[in-house]
Amino acid sequence: MMTQFITEDFLLQTKTARRLYHEHAAKMPIYDYHCHLPTAQIAADHRFENLTQAWLYGDHYKWRAMRTNGVSEKFITGEKSDYEKFEKWAQTVPCCLRNPLYHWTHLELKNPFGIEDKLLGPDTAKVIYETVSEMLRSPEFSVRNIMRKMNVKLVCTTEGPLDTLEHHKKIWADGFEVKIHTAWRPDQAMATENLPALKAFIDKLASACDIDIKDYAAYIEALRQRHDYFHQNGCRLSDHGIETAYAEDYTESEIEKIFQKILRGKQPDLAECLKFKSAMMMEFAVMDHETGWVQQLHLGALRNNNTRLFKTLGPDTGFDSIGDFEIAKPLAKFLDRLDTDNRLAKTILYNLNPRDNELLATMIGNFQDGSAPGKMQFGSGWWFLDQKHGMEEQMNALSNMGLLSRFVGMLTDSRSFLSYPRHEYFRRVLCNMLGDDVEAGLLPNDMDLLGKMVEDICFNNAKNYFPMALD
Repeated sequence: MMTQFITEDFLLQTKTARRLYHEHAAKMPIYDYHCHLPTAQIAADHRFENLTQAWLYGDHYKWRAMRTNGVSEKFITGEKSDYEKFEKWAQTVPCCLRNPLYHWTHLELKNPFGIEDKLLGPDTAKVIYETVSEMLRSPEFSVRNIMRKMNVKLVCTTEGPLDTLEHHKKIWADGFEVKIHTAWRPDQAMATENLPALKAFIDKLASACDIDIKDYAAYIEALRQRHDYFHQNGCRLSDHGIETAYAEDYTESEIEKIFQKILRGKQPDLAECLKFKSAMMMEFAVMDHETGWVQQLHLGALRNNNTRLFKTLGPDTGFDSIGDFEIAKPLAKFLDRLDTDNRLAKTILYNLNPRDNELLATMIGNFQDGSAPGKMQFGSGWWFLDQKHGMEEQMNALSNMGLLSRFVGMLTDSRSFLSYPRHEYFRRVLCNMLGDDVEAGLLPNDMDLLGKMVEDICFNNAKNYFPMALD
């Protein structure tokens, strides 16, 4: 008989950690303010036919691990059957020891499916696949019911400016008690590195807004129209996935010339691209401030590095990595430019390179102005850093340079409805860190004081920080 792996005290190495988790963290609802869940499936209250569809479709974390384990692409994104793909994933899982996927996999099997007496591997693949697939096909495990089981209160998906938000409208009309909001992600509107795609975006934007986009002013007018549309449909935060902040000096006449160049289909040079992105980021930031939104900057991803497979499979398929871009100077200049005119919205900064932890932890302190607790946030460990070590390093930097007690906590950043145990994982890591400090005499053994801090980081801070109502 296998000794149970994911026990009730998983990751909780001290008595204090166990008390903090079981008495405080575990009971808190989930406020998932950034993810990439497909809203069409929420609107339809979709039921998955099998575990592969729920677990492996679109999950580039697992795809990378499978490729590393020598699995052919036909078993990953290719033509093989769902069960054959799952078999290859089950063969890969035992090789994931010390990778966070090993923890996440077994946490997700335990909750919500109750499988805690088996490790996933070749010998258990069939029984786990059949057991969980049968559960997923039942109404009890529709996507909305999964969210209910996981005590989710609010979710923010991510959509581009041209999205009709029709699925969000249906969800709201249905009266689904879990609040589903969108987040505005307008990166494509300034993507000069892909000129054909940018021109196609401009044409679609002109059609959607019924505006003849002949100049930069008309372009901004159309984008503002879409920003207003998102606001009218419950959007209260933006998100930008960019290499670094853009804060080049520019004049209006320079940006107009660059935009005319884009309209003619002529590629701007590097300096022009940076000026254009800088102007666009300012426009987006001002829109966010005017409407009381929160802006999020996800900094530092080096994307689509494998040209051959990018051409075959497209973006977001597992060929991105950590970049080493200059962050500090352009970010400080961008934020200061906004703050100088009192147009700096609440802001969350995320880094992908761990070298930048202390950089961002100190950067947010430059622009805290007392207008709101934790107005400037150092976002949770993101993407390659949303594992135990990455979370600990992010929280240690924030603790040393700022106020961990004002941290808005964890998010899934996931396309999977089975990823909510990442919040549990984060909460266990948080409680274990605090427990270690208490046991070492670095923090007082005051459960009221520490328990409130844990509950705030797990849920209350996010509920109070974001301008989306839960009722």
